[in-house]
Amino acid sequence: MASGRTKELALIEQSGMRAFPPRLPEQPIFYPVTTEAYAIKIARDWNVPASGSGFVTRFEVRKEFLDRYQVQTAGGRLYQEYWIPAEELSAFNAAIVGEIEVTASFP
Repeated sequence: MASGRTKELALIEQSGMRAFPPRLPEQPIFYPVTTEAYAIKIARDWNVPASGSGFVTRFEVRKEFLDRYQVQTAGGRLYQEYWIPAEELSAFNAAIVGEIEVTASFP
């Protein structure tokens, strides 16, 4: 993995790889994406230019939790994500099964 870690990844690690940190005030929505390809695009093409590094995570969420939300399409059928309000992130974290795994990182 890249030596550079973002603050968000450090907070995920502090949780024992079991929870995403609270959203910042300018982040009212948490956007988990549905495919690894989309996650890679965000990490590599958006996060690296914005902050110098990006990472891709994989995790499972209980279906009964996700069934409360519609999959949203963001700019094309290949870019699908859930829109989880920041105030519901604790419930989202509680619905994660197992650990959050880092599958790729970009400098």
